[in-house]
Amino acid sequence: MTVVEKTSAETGMSRPAALAIVVGVLGASAILGRRNAPDPSHPGIRRWYKRLDKPSFTPPDAAFGAVWPILETGLAVGGYRLLRKPASPARTTATGLWLLNTAMIGGWTEIFFRKKQLGSSAIASGAMIATGAAYANAADKVDRPAAATAVPFVVWLGFATILAERIWARNPSPKNPGA
Repeated sequence: MTVVEKTSAETGMSRPAALAIVVGVLGASAILGRRNAPDPSHPGIRRWYKRLDKPSFTPPDAAFGAVWPILETGLAVGGYRLLRKPASPARTTATGLWLLNTAMIGGWTEIFFRKKQLGSSAIASGAMIATGAAYANAADKVDRPAAATAVPFVVWLGFATILAERIWARNPSPKNPGA
């Protein structure tokens, strides 16, 4: 009997390597997002966010803390599953879009909370719907369960974009709400 070893291109990334990449990428995004969180450790950001005129459908602060770990877990599972699949142009596209979306999560918090650019954040959120949907579509060509993990992310982005646009519309002077 002949034993044929498969190359990593045929089997996908090793479990430890895929896990390390997922943890590193999502960890970096989480650190950037945490740096801009409107919580007690960032009183200036918190004060600014509390003063914004927000629509009645704005979720309570605790909801954001509950939703994002779920969405990021879905992205982690999806990214891990993709990285474990054999290398292919379709996998490269899907993982590239996965990386782009995780980077955009951290980037959005920088635009909205740190730079207080409400219009730019609404536009970025809309762009994230497009890249999130593109990621789900690309992932579906490689691994259907990975694509399914992106669906809640895209749905949330739809809601978040409406919310960001309404906050922008209600706060024409974003750096000095209520002034």
